[in-house]
Amino acid sequence: MAGLLDKRDDDDRVDGEIDTAGMADISFLLLIFFLITTTFETDTGIGMTLPPPLQGQPPPPVKDRNMLKILVNAQSQVLIEEKASSFSQIRREVKRHVLNQGESGEYSVSPDDALVSIKTKRATPYSDYVEALDEVKAAYREIHDQRANQMGYENYQAYKNQLEEGATDAIREKIPLNISIAEPSGAGEGGSSS
Repeated sequence: MAGLLDKRDDDDRVDGEIDTAGMADISFLLLIFFLITTTFETDTGIGMTLPPPLQGQPPPPVKDRNMLKILVNAQSQVLIEEKASSFSQIRREVKRHVLNQGESGEYSVSPDDALVSIKTKRATPYSDYVEALDEVKAAYREIHDQRANQMGYENYQAYKNQLEEGATDAIREKIPLNISIAEPSGAGEGGSSS
């Protein structure tokens, strides 16, 4: 019995080891799994369909009367036709311009000729540009909703939902969303830069 209770020599002990050969494979598979299943938020920017580039010909002329000019400068000041305004006035002015029907000499001749030009300075905050663009689009949305109401629909979306595949959109045909995004100018060019 003495032999069993004798202390064993520490040199005879074998250290236990964990087999790590498969750990790299498992780690790699987990990495692939998480990369595939993870969704990444992407900033999509402003959704606008740009017209195709003109091939060797100048753009068609636009009568000054048919173009409503909106300038947003670096100090977040809004100028509509070179008159001091605000973001909240953009929607009202766009609606007047588009729906004028030739009545006032200051606004467009007809809705399909109406064009809204948005111009900024290079130092204009992006959020101000987006706010101006949103106000212009909101004005067109209200005009389209109004026309859909006149046709017996709740709003423009209800009208658009009932259109059959490939059918022409009569509202957008008569009142197209004509927005011109002008190239930003330097700090000293055009309008008030103070």
